Amino acid sequence: MAKTTKWAIIGGGNGGQSLAGHLAIMGFPVTIYDIFQQTIDVISEQGGIHVEGAVEGFGTLELATTDINKAVDGADIVMVVAPATAHRTIAGTCAPALADGQIVILHPGATCGSLEFKQALSDNGCTAKLTIAETNTLIYACRSPQPGHARIIGIKNDLVVAALPARDTATVATLFKEAFTQVVAGVNVMQPSLGNANAVVHPAPSLLNTSMIESVHQWSYYYDGITPSIGAFVEKLDAERMALADAFGVDLLPILTWYKVAYGIDKPTLSETVRANPAYDGIAGQKELKTRYIMEDIPTGLVPMIELGKLCGVPTPRMEVIAKLGGYLVDEDFFTTGRTLKNLGVEGMSRDDLMTFIETGER
Repeated sequence: MAKTTKWAIIGGGNGGQSLAGHLAIMGFPVTIYDIFQQTIDVISEQGGIHVEGAVEGFGTLELATTDINKAVDGADIVMVVAPATAHRTIAGTCAPALADGQIVILHPGATCGSLEFKQALSDNGCTAKLTIAETNTLIYACRSPQPGHARIIGIKNDLVVAALPARDTATVATLFKEAFTQVVAGVNVMQPSLGNANAVVHPAPSLLNTSMIESVHQWSYYYDGITPSIGAFVEKLDAERMALADAFGVDLLPILTWYKVAYGIDKPTLSETVRANPAYDGIAGQKELKTRYIMEDIPTGLVPMIELGKLCGVPTPRMEVIAKLGGYLVDEDFFTTGRTLKNLGVEGMSRDDLMTFIETGER
């Protein structure tokens, strides 16, 4: 049955093609934008995206294009499905093309994605009256083995979304639920932002396994990489995230409880928990440091959490150690390029000022 809500998917990678194909199969009008002409040409030539796995079918798209103006024209929802490190650039590309009343959803937003996107739009002269929202994770486990083809391995049972300003969250969630009934409305954007578990389970184990990464040995990221000592460190780092959640009035699950709920695994330590998780079987450890586990999850995950900690007086010593060590090892200053309070456009705000901004969209 045809649906009327029009979706524009920004990003033609694994998640973008999976979403575009699936939404089209559901009957929604969908366009897709990507910067890679080859990907767009293939999708255009075949008229859509072949989807297999948890969803089977061919999603016929209205348009596949490298022209952002054509992609977002008339869209009710503009969904950005791209690495968080690209959000600022994408905002600059979208700024002149967006129109009043549109909803932009960062899927996912990492930490403080909506704040960064809003600031970047402003920096690029966007005057459209928009609602910006973010999710805590990507709804799929998925791959795009080749342009025009998507394999959806699994679909998550819940997905938290929240809007900036928070008063618009109910509207965003209602539209999102037309496609995915498992969508849950968050209290505000701090809920998906601090629910960013990637920042907890990726940077620290990666850096603490640097010798393994740069060796000739093949290894399992979770089974070999999260040893008892590393797992204990990560649990304490996660306690810093939970303290931040308390400071901002957000109800989140500690990482061990999250594994129990998500995977049904109830073990006393993180090391034991991940080793008992069959979903992690076959997940190989990386063989270079400059992967998204460092280059994305530190500047768009740990850095904004550290900055929020400074804002509200919550110590984050383990996060700081990992963020600084990561920067030293890959020769990047994540506290210049990452999502600092300055780069988010909220420098000088108090905790209460920031909460007012998040709730109302007004400074």
